Amino acid sequence: MYCASCGAQIPDNAKFCTACGTQVVQAAAQAAQTAPQQAPAAADTAAPATARPKVLRGYSDRINDPAFARYVKHTKQWSMIFSIILAVVAIVGFYIAGEKGADGMSNPESLYIGFGIGGMFLVIGLFASFGRKKLGVTWDGTVVDKKVKKKTRRDDDGDEDYLEYTVYIRSDQGKRDTIKAEDDDTRYNYFKIGDRVRYHAGLKSYEKYDKTGDSIIFCNACATLCDIEDDYCFRCKCPLLK
Repeated sequence: MYCASCGAQIPDNAKFCTACGTQVVQAAAQAAQTAPQQAPAAADTAAPATARPKVLRGYSDRINDPAFARYVKHTKQWSMIFSIILAVVAIVGFYIAGEKGADGMSNPESLYIGFGIGGMFLVIGLFASFGRKKLGVTWDGTVVDKKVKKKTRRDDDGDEDYLEYTVYIRSDQGKRDTIKAEDDDTRYNYFKIGDRVRYHAGLKSYEKYDKTGDSIIFCNACATLCDIEDDYCFRCKCPLLK
């Protein structure tokens, strides 16, 4: 064997180096102590090579997060509260108009009109609050086409031109659906023909299967545009489906 201190060749059963006098047992122990110190350095060097980028492919199981159920519940509550406020305003407003004889109206006829309009607001609120339960089931589909049309809108101020962006989706069962927007091509560019998507019935929103290469992502609860690196929507705090 060789001396761990000076490198001279010595007998295998020697206790001291014949060249430098170093005790063989101590030299071997020192060599054993220095050897493990090199291992972490090798591991640190190899770490970056094993790191993998985040994979954004697949439908997210974060749809089951309780935050979505809370969001839907709060949306129903606020829809009902807003409808009640509008109903009260309509009833009170027409009653006052009847008392003052505005536009030839008088009570109780004016008050009846207020009750009728207020009732319509309440019906709309009830539909908005409980209509989500009748939206069907979640389904998967494919983006089959995209179109841009120039349209004209007519109002009291005259004609107004605008662009209508439409994304056409066909479910695996053959049902057709569309995503439309006026003068806003963000969603139009976000979806590509051939993309696989999932429609979440309770939220009335779509989730892309393959999000790799995307720099943005839409919140499936409130539709807020978020950065793909975010984990939660900055507006409603619901988890982003990725």
